[in-house]
Amino acid sequence: MRVNLLSTCSACPAKPTALDLLRGTQTGRRRREGKKRTSTRSGKRLERRFRGAMRTARRASTVEVPSFLRQLAKETEKMVTFFFKGGQGDGQEGNEEDFSDEDNGPSVYLDRPILEKHVAEGRSQWGVNYATASMQGWRAQMEDAHACMPEMGGELAEWGYYAVFDGHAGNTVAQYCSRNLLQHILDTGRVKAEEHPDDVKEGIVEGFLAIDSHMHTLTRQECWERSGSTAAAVMLSPQYVYFINCGDSRTLLCRDGQVIFYTEDHKPFNPREKERIQNAGGSVTQHRVNGSLAVSRSLGDFDFKEVDWRSQTEQLVSPEPEVYELERSPQDEFLIVACDGVWDAIGNEELCAFVRSRLQVCDDLREICNQVIDLCLYKGSLDNMSIIIVTFPGAPQVSQEALQKEAELETLLEAKVEEIVNLLKSQDKDPDLLYVMKFLVSENIPGLPPGGGVTSKRDCVISAYQKFVTAFRSLEPMLGDDQT
Repeated sequence: MRVNLLSTCSACPAKPTALDLLRGTQTGRRRREGKKRTSTRSGKRLERRFRGAMRTARRASTVEVPSFLRQLAKETEKMVTFFFKGGQGDGQEGNEEDFSDEDNGPSVYLDRPILEKHVAEGRSQWGVNYATASMQGWRAQMEDAHACMPEMGGELAEWGYYAVFDGHAGNTVAQYCSRNLLQHILDTGRVKAEEHPDDVKEGIVEGFLAIDSHMHTLTRQECWERSGSTAAAVMLSPQYVYFINCGDSRTLLCRDGQVIFYTEDHKPFNPREKERIQNAGGSVTQHRVNGSLAVSRSLGDFDFKEVDWRSQTEQLVSPEPEVYELERSPQDEFLIVACDGVWDAIGNEELCAFVRSRLQVCDDLREICNQVIDLCLYKGSLDNMSIIIVTFPGAPQVSQEALQKEAELETLLEAKVEEIVNLLKSQDKDPDLLYVMKFLVSENIPGLPPGGGVTSKRDCVISAYQKFVTAFRSLEPMLGDDQT
């Protein structure tokens, strides 16, 4: 269940807007005081529900932390601790929940997210650019890995390869695949400059099976951790895009402003996947393989591949990828390859629209990757996050018109923040950032980034909030002197 306090206001169109609520008359003071006491009790109940939800999230990664904690935790890196303490409904800073999972041992989640990002970029001489960003987030360990090769070299110099590996139960398999999967694919001899799509696809599948078999041997010989990894990748030839997926990471292609193709996730409850699992003697419980693994295809995870008399592709968990080819077009704009930490928080069309809008106001592809990761963190992702964006010559370019609209939007947001802070202070209320954000979400603000909303403009909101709150606090001593 996803709890999103910031979206509840906009879900009720019959309710007055934020500023309408703030403009209430003083004649209802007693009623408001009664509501304040009710709100305090509600806040405590909400806090108790949150703590219960957080403990549940420790036990099942599919449960998301309520958005108000995420909002409190991610204002900026320097203010994470401040907002964790500021999020207590009763104002008692020393009573924060430590979020430990006492029943199940050490938690796989941190008390607060690690926000440091690792970014890179590159380009090919064929007009293809890419950038990648990854962040550990709420997870106790960083288990993602990736590989980017805009020019594969040799007779395949015009080919490119981009892949994201989402590890679980450790990072050994993900790291090994990021370094070696492409070579296993090429060793099949089926990927050639004079390409035949069917041969290329068969070579990719054979490469996956080969590296999985090799790692199985290494696991036994070298006592590897029993980890696994999903894999999502694209291979670009001068004529085709090959989409590769094994697990629940995902790739998509935006063409002429629309999602033209995306890969399907491999989940245990999908009918075809469930049938294979049951044929191998397993079961699907709580949408997981034998109640444990949340994906039905992956590399590694050899505890689920021990039925000796069945082939690799007939095990409880299969290492076989699905591969699709699509002919390239001059209207191709960009590709996205990302782990499920991204897709759990934002849909295909939303992400396509958001990236497309950012390309029109930002010429730094790394920054756009960072913005996607931050947006997903704010929207509720608890997982590691990795994303690769690959742009083609047909991608949207920065335009003066889009820049002007973005500047107008930020001016409007700053004015609204100032008005809300002024009204709150006039009513002797503390201008809490979360309070401001909730009301901004309830407002009908034109020009917000599609797929991102107010959440994607948090930096602008935070900057305005700090500006006006700091100004008020600097005036408080003088106001106090006047009153004396």
